[in-house]
Amino acid sequence: MASGVVCRLYHCEFRIVLTEIEQPLAVRRTVSFCEAVYDGRATVEGIEAILIKKKDDLSRVWNDRRIPLIVDSHCRSRDLIMPDVLVDAVMAKKNTGTSTKDAPLVIALGPGFQAGRDAHFVVETNRGHNLGRLLTYGSAEHDTGIPSAIQGTTDRVLRAPADGIWNNNMDIGDNATRGDLIGNVSDIPVTAQIDGVLRGMIRPGIGVTKNIKIGDIDPRGRKEYCHTISDKARSIGGAVLEGILRFYGS
Repeated sequence: MASGVVCRLYHCEFRIVLTEIEQPLAVRRTVSFCEAVYDGRATVEGIEAILIKKKDDLSRVWNDRRIPLIVDSHCRSRDLIMPDVLVDAVMAKKNTGTSTKDAPLVIALGPGFQAGRDAHFVVETNRGHNLGRLLTYGSAEHDTGIPSAIQGTTDRVLRAPADGIWNNNMDIGDNATRGDLIGNVSDIPVTAQIDGVLRGMIRPGIGVTKNIKIGDIDPRGRKEYCHTISDKARSIGGAVLEGILRFYGS
């Protein structure tokens, strides 16, 4: 979801800083700026993020029309950067420490936050009639634990069958048929439950815990969707932009 927010704000000429954990577990890696943690840089829809080590590098990266990314698991750099807006896009389904005191405007994505208490605005991230709605009071809908259906199926998500190291047999963009071996965790096979394109998959060689999401098969079969931000992420990004304009435009 963060990439959708970043793209909306980048094209509206906002200066953005991304903070990440030391070992991101993004499934849709081809459209996630967090890959810069591993590779030093990551490009999503023509926008490039660059891994930096110190605050002094911010201006240089911004002047190159790129986005600086800092490994900062607890977002302590906010006290040095002092942002005008802080967006909590952790998607942990709970508040991991975000406060309205973190910035003049704090916007939180998804469940686990109370608008007006934990953040100034909360964005609804659950698919349905209210997706992308900017909430000024109350909370987003609770996490159901059930992935949203695409073409009528919810069996698209691949999960780790055990604790261990993820090893892949297929790659993002490959066509999968139900029963195909996608990879394994601790020699326990992970197989496709539906036909489709492997739209996302966490990096091979990463340690995982049982039941964590490790892949995503798209039954629509459109390989180009592997490299573009989803409609859901774009909608959420639009809500964040709306929140900023509401707050600073008044």
